[in-house]
Amino acid sequence: MPQETGMMNELVQEIRELKQKRGAVILAHYYQFPEIKEIADFVGDSLQLAQQAASVDADVIVFCGVYFMAESAKILSPEKTVLLPDKSAGCYLANQATGEAVRKRKAEIPGCVVVTYVNSSADVKAESDIVCTSSNALKVVNSIPEDRPVLFVPDRNLGSYISKKTGRQMYFWDGCCNIHDNLTLQEVEAARSAHPAALVMVHPECRPEVTEAADYVASTGGMLKFAQESSARSFIVGTEQGLIDSLRKLCPDKEFYPAAQHMTCPDMKFTTLEKVKESLEKLEPSIQVDPDIAEKASKALSRMLEIV
Repeated sequence: MPQETGMMNELVQEIRELKQKRGAVILAHYYQFPEIKEIADFVGDSLQLAQQAASVDADVIVFCGVYFMAESAKILSPEKTVLLPDKSAGCYLANQATGEAVRKRKAEIPGCVVVTYVNSSADVKAESDIVCTSSNALKVVNSIPEDRPVLFVPDRNLGSYISKKTGRQMYFWDGCCNIHDNLTLQEVEAARSAHPAALVMVHPECRPEVTEAADYVASTGGMLKFAQESSARSFIVGTEQGLIDSLRKLCPDKEFYPAAQHMTCPDMKFTTLEKVKESLEKLEPSIQVDPDIAEKASKALSRMLEIV
């Protein structure tokens, strides 16, 4: 163990030196491994990371997350080098919609406003009027005139949650996050039985029956804020288990339990310290986006950043 710790410390020091040499910043999502979050300059949810990518003063952004996140960072900061330490880190949800399919669907709904969840590819964002995250989806939909139909892409569960909160009829894409959609009401009830004093907080990507049963529904950043401000001492967490590390670090005097043990996103765990180091050494893998697609997608992303 001491030898492994020494090797990790050496690796972290090498990353810090390379980061300074390259004029780089490291952004990491809450779902990343603890050691990745420890070396990051900023840790956040999708909205927070997009805001950082758009405003950070650096030549190089190392994005410790999944492909659509790094792609969005490149669109928002086209002059910067954006690195994704493992280019194979994808997203099940983002893969369920294509730009061509969205283009066809919106043609079937005259006058519709396409609201696209940030968990989507650049070509889907390019077909969208505005992008949202789970943090600001409610505000985004409320900003749209009530006489305009809304096509919500690609997460049906988040769309359903926003529709219920706004009382607004919406058209949903039939997509989901497999990690959140696999959480069942029975599993939530079992966790509540095991920890009866705990509050249940879940992500709005979960199924409607799960969000309805929860004490609190929020983005990852929203869950962190809720846990900090709540007088409760224990919580059941209905999202990817990587958030629990951040919750425990932020609230060391409170208890956090996973709603189910299977809620781990393999793509979010592709990033390692070794891959971060290699990406800084080689400035690869570097994310590139077709200029025409980037120009269109940038408008939808910029509109998202205006509504926080």
